[in-house]
Amino acid sequence: QAQLVESGGGLVQPGGSLRLSCTASGFTFRAYTMSWYRQAPGKERELVASITSTGSRTNYADSVKGRFAISRDNAKNTVYLQMNSLKTEDTAMYYCKAILSPVTAYWGQGTQVTVSS
Repeated sequence: QAQLVESGGGLVQPGGSLRLSCTASGFTFRAYTMSWYRQAPGKERELVASITSTGSRTNYADSVKGRFAISRDNAKNTVYLQMNSLKTEDTAMYYCKAILSPVTAYWGQGTQVTVSS
């Protein structure tokens, strides 16, 4: 069955960096658009970044533009989120999502990112 496993979260000081990874199995990863979402306590889940199946196009939320970078390695079935210049407001659970169509999508379980001094 389809599975997405996120890793790389943790505690980091403001201004620091983290790289999240999401490794897929059980489906044809290279055919899917991949996205990272986040959800902070008491807030709705929001789209952070997305990348097309070939990696030719990326999209970012305004709040992370210039600080975060999404990339993928289709040979490793993995999507990454490089997060630089982290702020306290980036604290959230981060989820990856694989999207083939509006009715075919998979979510990972999430990895916690906490930005605090």
